[in-house]
Amino acid sequence: MPTATPGWIAALATAILISMLILLTRPPSQSLSLHTGVALTPPLAVPAFNLIDHSGNPFTEEALVGQWNLVFAGFTHCPDICPTTLNTFNRVYEILGDNAQGLQVILLTVDPERDTSEALARYLDFFNPAFRGVTGDQEQLELLYGSLGVKHIRIPGAKGEYSVDHSASLLLVNPEGHLAGYFMPPFNAELLAVDLDPLVATRAARSSGLL
Repeated sequence: MPTATPGWIAALATAILISMLILLTRPPSQSLSLHTGVALTPPLAVPAFNLIDHSGNPFTEEALVGQWNLVFAGFTHCPDICPTTLNTFNRVYEILGDNAQGLQVILLTVDPERDTSEALARYLDFFNPAFRGVTGDQEQLELLYGSLGVKHIRIPGAKGEYSVDHSASLLLVNPEGHLAGYFMPPFNAELLAVDLDPLVATRAARSSGLL
């Protein structure tokens, strides 16, 4: 039986050492942990879409990349749930402080007929100028609704008026632009901040050049 040469043994030992170093220095895979929400494993991809924001700027799937996103389906004529939720988000921003720059809050309209960019801009001004409203073509909106699990139905009212019943969950999209989890109402600002702060803190530090 042939014996291994010292050179071969040394090469094998070196290969094993390199493999161990790679394993030890590789960043650990991080699974999302939410205390008050539900994490999706694995996160779900969001297909391409082409919409506009409340400033009239293009809003595509690329707008979800680079920071954590909270997406809430709603509309400007909503009588109670939407303004209450947006006030809660404003409180979350206050709690997060400087870390809030790592978080994008998005009001995704379910009423594009009335929610033009201008209407969304006026509406969001009452809550927080950092929030972003999204509207656009109904077909493109349906693409995003479908990937995020947003349900909506138009409810006829008197004299041609109408309202919209819609999903009330709060959708969490990760910095890769994938649906990573969701929160169900009622929303508590302090509890949301507990889940969000460790996520957005790293992104806020990177955008500030601290990491």
